[in-house]
Order: sequence, then C-alpha cells, then structure tokens
Amino acid sequence: MIWPFRRKSKRRMARIVIDEPITSSTRTSVLKSLKQIEDREFPALILRIDSPGGTVGDSQEIYSAIKRLKEKGCKVVASFGNISASGGVYIGVAADKIVANPGTITGSIGVIIRGNNFSELLEKIGIKFETVKSGLYKDILSPDKPLSEEGRVLLQSLIDESYGQFIGAVSEGRNISIEDVRKFADGRIFTGTQAKELRLVDEIGDEITARELAAKMANIDKKIEPLTFGKKKKKIFGIIPGGSIAESFFKKFLFEIESSNKLLWIYEP
Repeated sequence: MIWPFRRKSKRRMARIVIDEPITSSTRTSVLKSLKQIEDREFPALILRIDSPGGTVGDSQEIYSAIKRLKEKGCKVVASFGNISASGGVYIGVAADKIVANPGTITGSIGVIIRGNNFSELLEKIGIKFETVKSGLYKDILSPDKPLSEEGRVLLQSLIDESYGQFIGAVSEGRNISIEDVRKFADGRIFTGTQAKELRLVDEIGDEITARELAAKMANIDKKIEPLTFGKKKKKIFGIIPGGSIAESFFKKFLFEIESSNKLLWIYEP
C-alpha cells in the first residue's frame, strides 16, 4: 500500500516558485517542498526564480537540496523571471538547464556584507556603549564604532572564501572554467540574452519554454499542468488598498534586519 503522502507522480511535473529575497523562511519552505517532490517521485521540476538573491547559507542549502533531488532522477529546469541575480543564480546553476527571458536581470555574481556605523550619531545624542569582550574581533561590525582596518582584512577573507565557493558552483553547474567565470563574475549584471552568450543560461524563453524543455527531458506530456508546491497563503496586505506596496516595504524591512552582518549573495541597485 502507498500512503497518500508517498503516492507516486511519475507522469506529472512539479513546480516551485522563489519570488522573494532568499532568507531562512525561504529556505524552510523550499526544502519542505523539495522533500515532498522527492517522496512523490516527480520526474521533473520547474524552479521558477524571481529573486535578487539573499543570504549565503540559505542559498547554499537550497542549492544542495536541488542537487540531491537530481541524484534521485528528477530533471530540474530553472526558469528566470524578471530578476534572478546573485543567490538566485547560485540556486539556478544547480538545475540541469536554465531558461531566461531576453530581458531578465541576472548575474551579480559576488559577495557583500553590510554593517551600520552609528558612532557619530550616538556621540551627538550622548549614548555610549560599554563593551567587555573575549577577543579583538568579537564585536566586529558593532554599530557603535567604525570598522577597524584589522577587522576589514578579516571580513575580506570571509568575502573572498564565499566568492570562491560561488564561482566554483557556477563553474561546475554551467561547465565553464574557473578562469572564464572570473572574467564576468565581478558583480556586474546581464540581460538574459547576454547571459546566454556567456553560457550562464541555456535557452531564451518564458516559463512555458522551460516547461516544454523539462517535459522533453523527462519524457512526459507537456500539456499536463505542473503541480505547484509551497504556495503562499494570502495575507491581510492583499485585501487593503495599497497593500502590495506596504507588503513590499515590510518584507524589505524584515530582510534588512534578518540579513544584517551576514554574508550576502544579493543584487541591490
């Protein structure tokens, strides 16, 4: 007997949408969906990405989970929407194939870490932090003082290591030499058409193109609608005037808090 949550779906395609900055909540949702897809033995997955990227660790966990799903025999095609940059690219290169719109914003391969220096403001309003620490770098990127040169060197080493991991994944996933990846992996962005010339994507087209490609790879009927996993519940913002703007601002605010002092693979104009 096959239990409902283990039922097989060998003739149907799965779909996951990542349409927000990549954070821990994104990771939790996507990993849960990937596990369901693995359990039900879907032969193909459309990974729709419309994201500027996000935190390094969360992007890496999604990337690794996609590779494990491929090892189980599932064909994965990434479909880049309006934007799939930085961490979005990292996740995308785990797929078997990548399809992008001609005008998709992609690229931005690089790493950044941000902190806030409020020391001058705090001094003006008479607020002073008292810190007791176990080591020289324990309060690195603390908002009450400027970043020291020693701290900058330490953080640069973290950036360089994370950058090396990124270009290594691009090199492996896209079958491009490390040397060639470095030539364009300097944070610059590309259109989908330019990315194809660099071999960052395989085909120019929309999500229907990606669906047809996945169906062909998995030998299934392209006319059968994919089953989307991880659908988000409608929130209160969706029923009030101007809710989409308020929701966008709220999400950005939460991301700024959550990503502070973390290594980021993200594109922000």
